[in-house]
Amino acid sequence: MTTELSANTKAILLLTAPLLIGQDKSSTNPLTIGEYNHIARRLRNLRREPADLLRTDAREVLEACSPTIDRDRLTALLDRGFLLSPAVERWQARSIWVTSRADAEYPERLKKRLAEHAPPVLYGCGDRTLLNMGGLAVVGSRKTGDEVIEYTENVGRLTAEAGCTLVSGGARGVDQAAMRGASDSGGSVVGILADGLEKAVMRREHRDALMNGRLVLISPYDPGIRFHVGHAMQRNKLIYGLADAALIVNSDYGKGGTWTGAVEQLDKWRFIPIYVRAADGMKSLDALQKRGANPWPGPETSEALKGILDAPPTKEAAPNQEPLPFDSPDEREPSEFRRQAEARILAAESETHPKIDSNPADELFTKVRELLLAYTATPRTESEVAEQLAVQKPQARTWLNRLAVEGALEKLSKPVRFRASADSLFDQKSRT
Repeated sequence: MTTELSANTKAILLLTAPLLIGQDKSSTNPLTIGEYNHIARRLRNLRREPADLLRTDAREVLEACSPTIDRDRLTALLDRGFLLSPAVERWQARSIWVTSRADAEYPERLKKRLAEHAPPVLYGCGDRTLLNMGGLAVVGSRKTGDEVIEYTENVGRLTAEAGCTLVSGGARGVDQAAMRGASDSGGSVVGILADGLEKAVMRREHRDALMNGRLVLISPYDPGIRFHVGHAMQRNKLIYGLADAALIVNSDYGKGGTWTGAVEQLDKWRFIPIYVRAADGMKSLDALQKRGANPWPGPETSEALKGILDAPPTKEAAPNQEPLPFDSPDEREPSEFRRQAEARILAAESETHPKIDSNPADELFTKVRELLLAYTATPRTESEVAEQLAVQKPQARTWLNRLAVEGALEKLSKPVRFRASADSLFDQKSRT
């Protein structure tokens, strides 16, 4: 499989990637996903593609793309070829490939399930065909006991014996135990990393599996980037998006990446069935069941595990997910699904205001959301929000946590404050 970057991917990297080349800080301000989606829609409407932004006659295209995003900023990003070339050379020297939403190799599951929330670029190493195989996602806490580690390794081994792919996040603790159990038994493994891809692909324990096509490691973040809590939270949706079902082995209650990712999946995305390990007295797992998770049946045979993965979802997919803006106009004979998707995008762009559900509670939250995003452009505490909206602190906390789970707000610490995310502010600005 070729590792040569397509012209579209080069353009998307220039627009959205920090191009750290082993450094700790980007030298510019790349586009967020929300900003990039705006550009992608504009290009599609013009019957153009990202690569056209790199042409010598790209002036008119840039003008058409810049009513919301400053043209000088776009030009500065696209002029970073001097950073892109050495970055690509470094990645290829480590067998790291790059694919973008404009490429046919980009995982179809992520395009369909995440739509506009699919990362514009994925970095990876290993057989990328594993990304379309589905399988069992296994996630859990970083800090856990030996008994839970042994249990998780057994789940990984059973997944391998069933001939199914194991999908996890590559973090210490439960994630690595699941991946180790599957890999040691000759199974296929997909690891979605929040950081350190460049280091991970060089590790001795990954070498044979990567070379033999049994392991693929991917990340939506620069291969040289360091750990960031927000990145770990955001990559959770990719784990669920690539699987057929998920098992949550353990979790902290009301906090942490495992909890946040599970709640987001149960309340918002609902791609796949979510199961929780049977563990008496574990408050977090009991709470997830109350939110819609299923008790893990504890299959003891490969046939039983296959039956779980083959079972139809118990819930419908989350409603009102806008389809992906196509990054390339060169698709041949698009399916009816894609034609309808494009029509919905264009219709959404022409609306001055978002549609509001007739349910009074939803109408109230729609207004609260608008007020909170505006008010939290500067970080605010729960007390400040409660005072501003003239409500009790528990009600303010409920609204703030809901928006944090959705990704509309970022939760800061020391002290605890909430701040509107860059993407949510951009989306709100685009609608006004």
